Amino acid sequence: MEDKKKVNVMSKKRVLLLSEGFGSGHTQAAHALSEGLKHINPDISTKVLELGSFLNPVMAPIIINAYRKTVSKQPKVVGMMYRSNYRKPTNRITKYALYRLFYTQTVKVVERLNPQLIICTHPVPAMMIAKLKEYGLTTPLITVITDYDAHGSWVNEEVNQYLVSSDLVKDRLIEKGVLRDRISVTGIPIHPKFWKPSSKEEIRAKLKLQEMPTVLIMGGGWGMLHEDSVLSYMTKWRESTQLIYCVGSNTDMKEKLEADPLFKHPNIHIIGFTQHINELMEISDLLVTKPGGMTCTEGLSKALPMLFYEPIPGQEEENCEYFIKIGFGEMLTSTDTVDRWFKLIRDRAKISDMREQLLHKRNIHYDPLHCVKAVLQFL
Repeated sequence: MEDKKKVNVMSKKRVLLLSEGFGSGHTQAAHALSEGLKHINPDISTKVLELGSFLNPVMAPIIINAYRKTVSKQPKVVGMMYRSNYRKPTNRITKYALYRLFYTQTVKVVERLNPQLIICTHPVPAMMIAKLKEYGLTTPLITVITDYDAHGSWVNEEVNQYLVSSDLVKDRLIEKGVLRDRISVTGIPIHPKFWKPSSKEEIRAKLKLQEMPTVLIMGGGWGMLHEDSVLSYMTKWRESTQLIYCVGSNTDMKEKLEADPLFKHPNIHIIGFTQHINELMEISDLLVTKPGGMTCTEGLSKALPMLFYEPIPGQEEENCEYFIKIGFGEMLTSTDTVDRWFKLIRDRAKISDMREQLLHKRNIHYDPLHCVKAVLQFL
């Protein structure tokens, strides 16, 4: 029996998905694609790794935490760094330094797992694998770009195929020298639980939520809800609107909100990290969010109108611009914006018509199965 299990494992197609922990979206995309592949084809075996954290579990959290603090306290610095290297691929010296630093460990990971395909959802592991391919690795490499922009750091000559979110990203990669036939517009992968609608009644009963106009407020995986923002103003609407504040892994913010009298109301719910985002989006009428690529794509999949606040300079600004352009979002600029939208979602006929229009637009711009199918074809 044991030998039979080994044969079954070895006969499966093996896919290695590599990410990094700089923001939660990259790894989310890797897990979403992993689950999507197995959902459609159970004969695929996948492994998701945050490469830096796996290779150096001591230093990686320190570096990621420093980046997180910079994003929170000095977002303009992050924007300057993003723009300074935007147009050109990462220089060969930097790539070679990374290669020398992580070569032995990365080779061991690839040799031990022996994948038939490697997929990278973050630029750093993509650079590493590209360098290994330059020196002889023959395993095909797919890069999945997890935003609605194409920074130069994503570009590597050794990538066999890019899977990107939009035609705009495809055009920007071509401008950076990537061959047109190596780019497929597939959309960003999302978890299979987002693929189909669920029963709103069952969700409300399970999560103990009311049937009333509902707004989901998200701060991203790091829960970056700023205390001085207009988000507190939304509590003014708590008698007529259900407010769900999702602060992710930010336990400090969760405690602060729970201690604030403004947020103590039966129609206000404050939650931390949760596996129920798909269900919360399903029963919501409006999403107020940091414009991360994954969250926006999940909102798109649910045909959910979005208000964007405080985008990090760089890719979040580009995400914002894209969704505003296709009619799915608006910048949250003032309390007037809040009042206008909160009045709108109370008009059930108007919000129903809007959701129908967004559903039509979603079907034009996004198919949640497209990315998974593209990988399957590659296999």
